[in-house]
Amino acid sequence: MRWWGWGDPARAPELPAGALRYLSPRLGSAPRASPPVALASVQLPGTALGRATLASLRAIVGDGAVREDRAERVAHAAGRGYPDLVRLRSGQLEAAPDAVVLPGSHDQVRALLELCAARSVAVVPFGGGTSVVGGVAPLRGSHEAVLALDMRRMGQLVDLDLSSLTVSVQGGMRAAALERYLQARTLTLGHFPQSFEYVSLGGCVATRSAGQASSGYGSIDKMVLGLRLAAPAGDIELPAIPATAAGPGLRQLLVGSEGTLGVIDRLALRVRPAPQERIYEGFFFPDFAAGTEALRALAQQHAMPEVARLSDEQETQTSLAFAGAGRIRDALGRVYLGARGYRRGCLAILGFEGVARELGERRRRARALVRGGGGLAVGRSAGEAWVRSRFMAPYLRDELLTHGILVETLETAAQWSDLTRLHREVGHAIRHALGAAGTPGLVMCHVSHLYETGASLYFTFLAPRRQDDELGQWQAVKQAASRTIVDGGGTITHHHAVGRDHAPWMDAEVGAASLSALRALKRELDPEAIMNPGKLLG
Repeated sequence: MRWWGWGDPARAPELPAGALRYLSPRLGSAPRASPPVALASVQLPGTALGRATLASLRAIVGDGAVREDRAERVAHAAGRGYPDLVRLRSGQLEAAPDAVVLPGSHDQVRALLELCAARSVAVVPFGGGTSVVGGVAPLRGSHEAVLALDMRRMGQLVDLDLSSLTVSVQGGMRAAALERYLQARTLTLGHFPQSFEYVSLGGCVATRSAGQASSGYGSIDKMVLGLRLAAPAGDIELPAIPATAAGPGLRQLLVGSEGTLGVIDRLALRVRPAPQERIYEGFFFPDFAAGTEALRALAQQHAMPEVARLSDEQETQTSLAFAGAGRIRDALGRVYLGARGYRRGCLAILGFEGVARELGERRRRARALVRGGGGLAVGRSAGEAWVRSRFMAPYLRDELLTHGILVETLETAAQWSDLTRLHREVGHAIRHALGAAGTPGLVMCHVSHLYETGASLYFTFLAPRRQDDELGQWQAVKQAASRTIVDGGGTITHHHAVGRDHAPWMDAEVGAASLSALRALKRELDPEAIMNPGKLLG
């Protein structure tokens, strides 16, 4: 991954033709280009690890698995949220790990945690480094130093049980690598987050990830059958069993622990037969409320597609402009859509995967519900275009940042009865905060991740970067949106996790008694508080 952003360094970044022409008159002022600085220009603090501790680390993992070089320290100094990218691209890091350590076995992880607890060294577990909420920020808390525990050497498949349809992997295995292995055997995990190209499976479990197809396959917590957590005070190993009534759900207590209790270094996950057929298609709705009601019908009347996304009016308009409005609108029929009252409507993408007969029946019922809710079928071209570009948003974000445009996302989930109101109120809060900063912008949203009781709202906003106070501009919007979400009955995060950015809102989400219970668990498993300071629990 690029040290300053997303993607393969060999892949030339590019913007869709006409994207800047579309955005310029809508963002209020002409942004100023701001490319990233050179790696050599990044301001990097000296290491705080003493020679004796470095020697002890090397004795555990080997000389080549303890890295102090500039490239490794910078690469592990931040995730990929907007504040991370601002700091990386400007070369002004908030902090950096004093070293990067790459364990190769569970015993090495165990020894490293014991050493760090004894020497007052904070430990930040590091998988793919894709956190967008400050989850891998190298904070040391009250400790003398901090190291990044990079799991890339523990990225192997352990076992595939075809009879039980379960796979066991090391925590550092990449989601894309596992999916390639499974697809060669006509299987799938079905977990495709937008970070799919780089994310580790241990990271997915630690952050309670939800993939783009979670409406059909479920989020990662539904896939975890067993796991092993290496904590400073000892190991917790939970076997892969289909179900249990043996006390509270310890698996679910560790899923989402975000590296604050220990390191998830082994996983057992359920897999499924790969779909025999995939059909992705587009539908237009006259407005967002009508589309939301149609998705609710799909969720509650058991016609759920694997992928369901409904863009609001602004996101639909912007997506069409970025994708090449002429081609898509020609395919949809500009005059036809206008005559039917959909000219400024909302585009939905429904994706069905499975065995041909079952898929066909479910799709027929879904299409009937969509038509009954005012949806207009516009064919498979829009759905196939979404599939081709499903992992492209981070690349687009980076290039817009280079052109001086703030691009950020945030998400929540709420019950159906609150969804359209929350969409309206959060959108208003973001627009108001951007306007107050003197940087009016575009606010877009889509519904995704459907449940019988509600769904997720995923907001994207764009504005000119405030060159004199980029982080202050972001913080004002984040605070306004988060406050509105919590006050409006939404969760502070549906799938981005808590990390550092959302930790101040945990009390409002789960209550003081719940936080006290989680902190008590942390004191038991991590008595010296070395694990990922400042995240999840504040």
